[in-house]
Amino acid sequence: MPTKALAKKSAAKKPQPKKDGLTEAQIAVHWKEEGDIRPPARFIAQANLNDPQMVERFSEKNFPECFREYAELLHWDQYWHTTLDTSRPPFWKWFVGGKLNASYNCVDRHLAKYKNKAAFIFVPEPEDEGHTVITFQELYRRVNEVAAMLRDFAGLKKGDRVTIHMPMIPELPITMLACARLGVIHSVVFGGFSGEACGLRAADSGSRILIYTDGYHRNGRWVDHKASADIAVKTAEKEGQSIDKVLIWRRYPHKYSSETPMIMQRDFFINDVLKEYRNAVVEPVSMDAEDPLFLMYTSGTTGKPKGCQHRTGGYLAYVAGTSKYYQDIHPEDVYWCMADIGWITGHSYIVYGPLALAATSVLYEGVPQFPDAGRPWRIAERLAVNIFHTSPTAIRMLRKAGGDEPQKHNYRFKHMTTVGEPIEPEVWRWYYEVVGKGEAVIVDTWWQTETGGFLCTTKPALDAMKPGSAGPACLGIYPVIWDENGKEVLAAAHAAGNICIRNPWPGIMQTIWGDPQRFVNNYYKKYNADPNSKDWRDWPYYAADGAVLAPDGYYRILGRVDDVINVAGHRLGTKELESACLTLPEIAEAAVVPVVDDVKGRVPEIYVSLKPGVHSNRAITEKIVATIETMIGKIARPKRIHIVPDMPKTRSGKIMRRVLAAISNRMDTGDITTLANPDIVEQVRQIVQGRERGPLAEGPEDIKLFGEDR
Repeated sequence: MPTKALAKKSAAKKPQPKKDGLTEAQIAVHWKEEGDIRPPARFIAQANLNDPQMVERFSEKNFPECFREYAELLHWDQYWHTTLDTSRPPFWKWFVGGKLNASYNCVDRHLAKYKNKAAFIFVPEPEDEGHTVITFQELYRRVNEVAAMLRDFAGLKKGDRVTIHMPMIPELPITMLACARLGVIHSVVFGGFSGEACGLRAADSGSRILIYTDGYHRNGRWVDHKASADIAVKTAEKEGQSIDKVLIWRRYPHKYSSETPMIMQRDFFINDVLKEYRNAVVEPVSMDAEDPLFLMYTSGTTGKPKGCQHRTGGYLAYVAGTSKYYQDIHPEDVYWCMADIGWITGHSYIVYGPLALAATSVLYEGVPQFPDAGRPWRIAERLAVNIFHTSPTAIRMLRKAGGDEPQKHNYRFKHMTTVGEPIEPEVWRWYYEVVGKGEAVIVDTWWQTETGGFLCTTKPALDAMKPGSAGPACLGIYPVIWDENGKEVLAAAHAAGNICIRNPWPGIMQTIWGDPQRFVNNYYKKYNADPNSKDWRDWPYYAADGAVLAPDGYYRILGRVDDVINVAGHRLGTKELESACLTLPEIAEAAVVPVVDDVKGRVPEIYVSLKPGVHSNRAITEKIVATIETMIGKIARPKRIHIVPDMPKTRSGKIMRRVLAAISNRMDTGDITTLANPDIVEQVRQIVQGRERGPLAEGPEDIKLFGEDR
């Protein structure tokens, strides 16, 4: 609830209501409420979270002590004396006085019961290469050897930072766990990022060691990754950070698979150095609960990348708890999260959360649709995967590439997750009915890099599923939706606002590395009622995501608040327009961008790609217009609709809407060399602008930043 101080502060510039009752600070919502789907009885019977009383135990009156239940899933070297310390807001401290080691919790403690059980099943992208099983005993041996090498050869110790730029191979989680064993803070850079991006992050974190691989398979081709290491070193040095050593994992242990030469006295093959540390055992360093575990850099929309700093105790407790209760992971399950470990999803829900529960996880090197759209389902069938976790981007890609492929394969999922962005109801239904065969529970999760773990989702055995809605708040999370002036946007208001979390939780980041004021300004300043207050209630977390609350308490996330188009004072969420397009059976993908209009200021422009076998024609564009006018209204009528062969996408598969916005507004598209398909940009430009390139416009700032990939 906004305090008097916040209300007084905002009273000076109160916006005038529109005819429809909305203020300009609110986002108009035209979503149709979907029907409920109940979880099947056999899932409920085996679920980790099937006790309704747990909801009461995590109610606000029991905060913060409720989170002891998550912390007690772990082994503590020393028990904590204070669950939450709020003495220096918003720099919260969790489980103060407690000591533990993340590597021990994810590996060592499982050996007594599960040493011969698979921790990871590695599936290479080339289908003719067999998969590799790494048991917990083997994981323990390899983590210890790498930890000894990092300590004795690389000279790393507790508190040092190391930057890891690697693809999805087993050596990545092994290296992370070895760092955690020593108390070394790891910073993993997504393998698809450039050497420059790696170098900038290494410089910001003060890393003097880089860890790479020589190469890897991606979408049917070999990527020479060592070349990026040389660029990273030069970039870091240009920023004032010298790199002492570059440690290289060989993708194939007995041969070097890069054309980029090794640099004497700087570059070393880890596989060779490890021969000196065979069967070494390293005692895990007992870490304070508040000691940093890792940095995860996120680009945001402006400024230099932010190093989100995550603590050891609270983070590990939160991802263990949410993995158990929302992912429903049991030790006997085979779990496959298709995210990349270079993103927060991979940290929380491939490495730390599942391993803390002794899970068996599938680790897949390549892209899901290589060599064809049946690949994921062949893997799921062969390995008896029963928990599947992926993003709406991947779901749309698989639906586009082979909508009937899942029906050809004999796998059975009990549980499926969607993560990373809002999922359109039409795509959700395909995921449920075709991928899940109408038998799997879906949790549609909302959270962020900064939050460490899930914030909103259904409790899979207790709550009904609703297509397109993330669901209620997670246990111990207390959200609120406010407009720009601190006025609460209530359920059933047919409007959205800024979703915020009123309370701290154990998974929340500690700070931005090296920039605590930026941390306060970005996430807490907007709705902070009193900068001198030590009451957590005065420090709500601002997520910068738009959301709407339904009467049943379910949150529907609209995406970033800067992904909103203000059409003649009527604020339209782009995700809602894209979702309307995807209700048409011909449409595979849709992207909406703002275009400058002399009369209305901004109007939406729509890009769509079609499903295989569907041919472009005027009837499709007319159906899109009619659908948007019916579902949303004439105010949302697009200025133009472009049918394109494909969308410009990042290596992780996200549509780069800022590139499309630049094309629509005849602006410079910026650097496109790191796109997965840079050639498509010129094809799209010719479709939109014609073959003759006209003069580029300067364009307003909001167009330049719109849709930046995060």
